[in-house]
Amino acid sequence: MRLKALIIFLGLESFMLPCFTKQILGVDCPGCGLQRSLLFLIKGEFVSAFLMYPAIYPMLLLFGFLGLNKIYSFKHSNTITITLMVSTVGFILTNYILKFI
Repeated sequence: MRLKALIIFLGLESFMLPCFTKQILGVDCPGCGLQRSLLFLIKGEFVSAFLMYPAIYPMLLLFGFLGLNKIYSFKHSNTITITLMVSTVGFILTNYILKFI
């Protein structure tokens, strides 16, 4: 609840960057919805975050693992990193393709 009040107080929604691809070409880019999805996550609206940008959770897993891998060494870190990268790109491309259907 305090976090929501902080977000409203800071007015984070008014500082979001516009999508220049959508403004210039009129077409969504593969990253459209990422900022709003992160804002939903900060607010605690997890389902809305997924519906806005489905690749948010694999992306967070990837970045979380990469950060954790800097601190602790894992045995199969290369395989895990590649798997998380492929799944993240797969989610991004699938979401991008489904936007046009």
